[in-house]
Amino acid sequence: MHYEGDIIRPPSEADSILLQVTVGCSHNKCTFCSAYKNKRFKIKDDARIQADLDFAAKYLTRQTRLFFCDGDALIIPQKRLVAILQAIQERLPWVRRISSYANTKGIRMKSEEELAELRDLGLTLFYMGLESGDDQTLAEMKKGADAARMIECGQKAKRVGIKLSITVLLGIAGRDTTRSLRHARATGEVLSAIDPDFVGALSIMVVPGTPLYESMRRGEWQLSDPLEMLAELREMIAHTNLSGGLFYANHASNYLPVKARLPKDKAATLTLIDQALAGQVRLKPEYMRAL
Repeated sequence: MHYEGDIIRPPSEADSILLQVTVGCSHNKCTFCSAYKNKRFKIKDDARIQADLDFAAKYLTRQTRLFFCDGDALIIPQKRLVAILQAIQERLPWVRRISSYANTKGIRMKSEEELAELRDLGLTLFYMGLESGDDQTLAEMKKGADAARMIECGQKAKRVGIKLSITVLLGIAGRDTTRSLRHARATGEVLSAIDPDFVGALSIMVVPGTPLYESMRRGEWQLSDPLEMLAELREMIAHTNLSGGLFYANHASNYLPVKARLPKDKAATLTLIDQALAGQVRLKPEYMRAL
């Protein structure tokens, strides 16, 4: 397989075929993210993609899932993206699920009819980075969309039957308690409005070289401590109402592993967090955390 630069994929796609169809991220402005800073965004040549499919057809016959890398598969014009999906169906018939990252720009570029066409060709799961439901926080991190647009695009994907896995960030609003809890509440409210199938809560880890790191170095932004991030997680879950979706906070960056199906497990999860806040549950030590 041909890859340009480091490949970023969700933890749940560890065993998937990783097909790089774009390089980098067309937005690439988020203050906390260093994933694509050294990549100039482009759509890969069709010949290169087809050569990778030839390789997968010969050597990757056990993987039943495929993930589109890098950050912007939906930016690909519909006709070209349809052709890629049709080639996967023809040459990798054992693949049962295709997924990709999806941002609001890409989702808005596709009509509901086009999204439904992609779904019918096997692209059935989007990973969407919400990060926060608070407009001030979204603006400060230069996310490129406000809460209303996040809801609009999330609901659009859900309407056409595409599953959604949404990522949110604990600690991204900084250490100010008022801002932190407002971010948590607003995020829960946006998640409730979208009603995704999966939510993944990560705890912010500030990466050197990012604008957020420079803000922290200048004293303009302060990193929350573990208990403050747990308080955010509690507030977020308390304000999140899903119709059976899974809420995960078991990423390597998190201090307290949580896996809850909402609403069934909400009360028990809030109790667990309360116990951790009271010092009755041991948190993950700092040296064991990772991006």
